[in-house]
Formats: sequence, C-alpha cells, structure tokens
Amino acid sequence: MKSRITTFLAALICIVALAPAVQAAEDFKGNWTISPSKLPGQIQFSLIHRRDGGYSQSESDWLVTEFQGLDLATIARHDVKFTITRDAGRFDCEGYLKNGEGAGLFHFVRDAGFPKAMSALGFDGIDEDMQFAMAVHDVSPEFAKSLKAEKVTGLTTDMLLAFRIHGVTPQYIRELRAAGLAPSSSDMLVAFRIHGVTPEFVRSVEKLGYQNLEPEKLVAMRIHGVTPEYITGMKARGLKNLTIDQLVNLRIHDID
Repeated sequence: MKSRITTFLAALICIVALAPAVQAAEDFKGNWTISPSKLPGQIQFSLIHRRDGGYSQSESDWLVTEFQGLDLATIARHDVKFTITRDAGRFDCEGYLKNGEGAGLFHFVRDAGFPKAMSALGFDGIDEDMQFAMAVHDVSPEFAKSLKAEKVTGLTTDMLLAFRIHGVTPQYIRELRAAGLAPSSSDMLVAFRIHGVTPEFVRSVEKLGYQNLEPEKLVAMRIHGVTPEYITGMKARGLKNLTIDQLVNLRIHDID
C-alpha cells in the first residue's frame, strides 16, 4: 500500500511540475507565412508571435529540409500540416499553401531539457521568451560550444543570440583572424557584422597602404562609406597621404 501511495505521489508531483510548462508553451502561438526564396534549397519563412499585448515578427530563409511533412510539390491550393524541430523546441504548424505561398497558425512547444543543457555551458537566464527566440534563430548547444572554443570575451546568453541573428559564426571569426585582425570582444564582432567589416574589406584597405587598423576605425569607415574606391579616388586627385580619420571626416561632410 505504501509503495502504491509513493508511486501515486511521484506521478502527481510530475503532473504538477509539468503543468506550468505546458501552460506556458500554449501561450506561444501565432501566425506563419511561407513564400519562395531566392536561395536554393530554402524557403522564406515568417513567424508572427503575439504576447502580453505586443507582438514580434521574424522573417528569414529556412532550409526546406527542416519542414517535416510540408507538401511543396502540389501547385493547387491545399491544406498543410508540418513540424519544425530545433534544439530549443518544436513548431507545430498548420494552414494552407498555393503555388509555394501560404499562411497558417503555429504552436511552439519548448524542449524541457534545453535550458539545462545551455546552463551547463555557462549560458543562464533562458526564460520562455528567450527559448522561443533561440528556437526561431536556431541557437543550439553545439553552436554555443563552437563559439566558446574561439575564446571571445563577453559571450553572454543575450550575445549568443545576437551572434546568431547577425551571422557571427566561428568561420567568420577565423577568417577575420586570418586577415590579420584579432577581435576578441563580442560587441566588436557584432558591430563588424552589422556594418559589413569583412576580411575582403580589410585586405582591400591594406593594399592601399593602411595597415594594422584599429577595429573602431574599420567600423567608422563602413558606417560613413569610406570604401577602397573612395580612397582610390582621393589618391587619384592628389590626396595620397590622408589618414583614416581625415577620410572619415571628409565623408561625413560629403566631400567627394
């Protein structure tokens, strides 16, 4: 009898513990849209999520192979039901599709083990909203591990999501280092990506005689449009020894 009571209480505790998670997951509902992508093997997928009186929208290209059960072959209008499974959780979707375009409703189910797995890597504070965002942008423990291996500073939970959103990957970091840069700050890496500081840009500037530039100067050049072409044009007009600061000031004041 005691064994039965113990088993019942254990089951009851599990049900109570799971109830808030299920209820929270049910709050993550919204709309989705699909349209053709210009990238091969991908489709443009948009998620609109309403919560607490506000809403968020995300639109990007997702791999077709992620859409389990989606019928893209049928041209005529038809009902669809598919799932997308990522480390942070699963999107259950249903709606319609016609000629590669469609819309419908989604329900996001959080992966219960995801926050613990990320916490073990040093990324804490993953609440329901953060977990949903990490699922949308495909932040995974594997992605977190690969970035930690690059020894960048300031790699917080929020910054990890920012890396994914702006495309700061381990490959991008290694390419910058191969070009002679050694950015270790998470903030600077995101700034590089946002403003288009690429290894190609760095090498082009170095060929014009500007070596070992500070990261802040490279960002300023991209913000104000000091391109290799602009520098070459100034040199052709006899202004051959301008510093980066002078070039930036000229650009700020629209001197071409």
